Amino acid sequence: MQAWKECDYARLEGYAADLMSVRMSESIVLRTYPLREADLIVSFLTRDLGKLRGVARRARKPGNRFGSGLLRLSQVKMFYFHRENRELDTLDACEMIRSPFDLAGGYEASVAMDYFAEAADHLLPAAEPNERFYRLLMAVSDHLMRTGAEGIWPAVTYFSLWAVRLSGFLPPMELSEADREIAEEMLRTPVGQLSAREWTKQTAAGLRRKLIRLMEEQVERKLVTAPHLESI
Repeated sequence: MQAWKECDYARLEGYAADLMSVRMSESIVLRTYPLREADLIVSFLTRDLGKLRGVARRARKPGNRFGSGLLRLSQVKMFYFHRENRELDTLDACEMIRSPFDLAGGYEASVAMDYFAEAADHLLPAAEPNERFYRLLMAVSDHLMRTGAEGIWPAVTYFSLWAVRLSGFLPPMELSEADREIAEEMLRTPVGQLSAREWTKQTAAGLRRKLIRLMEEQVERKLVTAPHLESI
């Protein structure tokens, strides 16, 4: 009888610990990966705990409880079970705050968003709070929402520069005078308040490509989305 009670108490304590581990974090979905037949592994950046990964059960089934909330760069309230020293959390549900479908710009903006998500996922270490990176993703997304296709290249360049700086490996770079002027302004001015100029793919192209090379060297892999940017 005593042994049964001890076992039962242990089970109840474990259940209580699971309840205590339920969390809600304002998050940006970065990427998803298929797991088994119906599940997804989701990489998401929380405002409070940094980048986490979790399993969304049955997320690939019709009528699942996640809906469109797991699309890349969705801003959501993520509900999940978190345990210390576990590589993967268990996602319970998400509540949409802002959909990536809200962003204008068609195919070009979609490629830019893919690039933001891939670079962030590779650059950010696990479970290290980084609200500044969270705000960076929000800022460039807001810029695309307001400007559409016209704002793609300033958003991509701004993101690349600040992603490298916030990751701690921005070195002195040999740049043209025009690129240096743009970089210096971006380091002191929000993306939505940059000086008016006619942006094309060639504007600050040297700066942007050097930043992408720095990221690829840091993460020791090629960014899949980088060639797609150059093809726009």
